Amino acid sequence: MSDPLFQPITINRMVVKNRIFMPAMHMNMAGNYAVTDRLVDFYAERARGGAGMITVGYATVDERSGNPGNIGAHKDAYLPGLARLAAAIKDNGARSSVQLNHAGRYNHSMLMGGKQPVAPSAIASRLTRETPKELELPEIAEIVASFAQAARRVKEAGFDAVEILSGTGYLISEFLSPLTNRREDAYGGCFDNRVRFGLEVIAAVREAVGSEFPLLVRMNGNEFMKGGSSRQELLAYAERLAAAGVNALCINVGWHEAQVPQIVTEVPRGVFAYLARGFKERVSIPVIASHRINDPDVARELIADGYCDMVAVGRALIADPQFPAKAREGREADIVHCVACAQGCFDNLFKMKAVECLCNPRAGYEKARAVQKAELPLKVAVVGGGAAGMSAAIAAAERGHRVTLHEKGGRLGGQLLLAGAPPGRGEFLELASDLQRQLELSGATVLLHSEVDLSLLEADRPDAVILATGGAPITPAIPGADLPHVLQAWGLLSGRENTGRRVVVIGGGAVGIETALMLAEKGTLSGEALKFLLVHGAESVEELYGLATHGSKEVTVVEMLDDLGKNFGRSTRWGMMQDVERYGVRTRVAARVVEITAAAVKLETAGAVEEIPAESVVLAVGTRRYDPLQETLAAKGIKFRVVGDAATPAMVFDAIHEGFRAGSEI
Repeated sequence: MSDPLFQPITINRMVVKNRIFMPAMHMNMAGNYAVTDRLVDFYAERARGGAGMITVGYATVDERSGNPGNIGAHKDAYLPGLARLAAAIKDNGARSSVQLNHAGRYNHSMLMGGKQPVAPSAIASRLTRETPKELELPEIAEIVASFAQAARRVKEAGFDAVEILSGTGYLISEFLSPLTNRREDAYGGCFDNRVRFGLEVIAAVREAVGSEFPLLVRMNGNEFMKGGSSRQELLAYAERLAAAGVNALCINVGWHEAQVPQIVTEVPRGVFAYLARGFKERVSIPVIASHRINDPDVARELIADGYCDMVAVGRALIADPQFPAKAREGREADIVHCVACAQGCFDNLFKMKAVECLCNPRAGYEKARAVQKAELPLKVAVVGGGAAGMSAAIAAAERGHRVTLHEKGGRLGGQLLLAGAPPGRGEFLELASDLQRQLELSGATVLLHSEVDLSLLEADRPDAVILATGGAPITPAIPGADLPHVLQAWGLLSGRENTGRRVVVIGGGAVGIETALMLAEKGTLSGEALKFLLVHGAESVEELYGLATHGSKEVTVVEMLDDLGKNFGRSTRWGMMQDVERYGVRTRVAARVVEITAAAVKLETAGAVEEIPAESVVLAVGTRRYDPLQETLAAKGIKFRVVGDAATPAMVFDAIHEGFRAGSEI
């Protein structure tokens, strides 16, 4: 039986070798709009990995449409760099495309030398907290023309296709949405007027590139914005796009300010493909499903079941450029899956940094961090089988060193096993398995139940030692912290401990919030039960929502700082805070725990003392370094390097990258 993922498809007259479409993603790797070596190397690697088509960008169409970290397509001066990027993709076997976009009110004045962002109407953006300038009619005509000229440059540079971004809350979708378009002229009001700008852009681009050049549009299947475009309007817009000469649609999800999570771990794989199916039923051109498609079997099923014609595989190709090749060759077990943590990709953009990847330390550093075989293979001992230790062992073994990883427990993974315990976080468990598989492929030796001490190292005599012994949970100096009903969050997350009905979690950082949500979901309806009751009309939608969000435990989180979840990344925090409210978790901030008793937790808040009843108390107040070997090895003059929480407790991203650097530098 033929593999639906690896069948060719034709877009206009362009044949794409398979159904894997790498969508444009903000990479922030351009240098003052110019294509950089870093961008070329990044996309060449994904093309070599077997993607059928790669879309880069977005690229700017004028000086108010983006920022210097975007690829520039608004001047002929950028043509040489664009040509180099097109050649790098095509020479490595993939079809190439550029996404053109105007950010509209989502742009920042600080990124445009103080220029005011522009939009259909002067309505402030919740994302940027700036009020844009309302576009005048001549300015609208200029932007339409700028899209056409940018598309002409894309074609001249040698790309195979061009894509127009008409969603996500950027300029074209701002014209389409009644939420952001309050104009009273030919571009506002009724649906026909609100689609006018987008259709004018498409007409101008089509004229600029000709009838045979493939033209794609990435648009919303649902904006997830109250008061925005309806799904019926979006479907009608898609029909008009197809009639106007668009050759394929990539169905995007939500605006950046939408309150529905779109790319993070809690979003189920392939969940938004239902939107693509709705468009596929209305248009005859190819439709591409998007978001959280990071597994070949999910992708195959979506295509085989008629949801879409192609699948947008974006962050999964950042995590593993060889994803397509491994899927084609039946090596799915070798894929390093994206876990949708957003720690290195989306969170980096908020910090004005280039995209990196928790799962793949080489992403964005393809040349600088390429595997270089060591001139003299050494004997390397890695102590600890968590994320940092596995990453270090893999990197060292790929360099050709003889690596032995010692893990004192019976299972690899370390704190990844805890990170994967809360609901919606299970893909961290998969990451632990993926790293274990990479260890096997690297040729490193893994010894479980192997507790390392000085005598073992003196007998084994390794040339290099990497200590990745991890951390341990902190027990605060609070009266009553040693009572039997006081538990560590790690014990709950590992499944070793249970709680009573009334629970107080001390510590409102990431571990505390995730533990609280895990407890709050106890006793809620499972997805299977929810579907059964919904399909059979057993309860009202309102009642089912309550049963899905209110469990059997009363959970309170106590935090001494003035806010919760401060060590979450920006991409993740807002959704987690929504869940805290949604699942009825009670919170106390700026509160100091003064005592734990057999039946309560005593707090002091603004000078007032409060008692919260508690049958169980969970400690989630942080991690300390666990470093039993450092002093001993230092005293003996044995050289070593410390990585991960054993060096400084931090995020999984930091642990994996530190381990990689340590292993690569031996």
